[in-house]
Amino acid sequence: MLKGIVTVTLKQDVLDPQGQAVQHSLKTLGFPEAQNVRIGKSIEVWLEESDSQKAESRLKEMCDALLVNAVIEDYRFEIVEA
Repeated sequence: MLKGIVTVTLKQDVLDPQGQAVQHSLKTLGFPEAQNVRIGKSIEVWLEESDSQKAESRLKEMCDALLVNAVIEDYRFEIVEA
């Protein structure tokens, strides 16, 4: 069994109000060095597959079909041993 870890972020040109709110809060809390805060998500998918290339292919299909909105989001993923 393999585990896929997908990291999804908004594309750079897409406004991130949640990231802006967090950046403002960090500055208010005394962290003025925090700049360009962006919020994303991480998705773990366990795959009943032993071949890592097949797992990568299937996980990419899952991302393209459901897990990622390609219009506004970018993603990257990795396959790790369970």
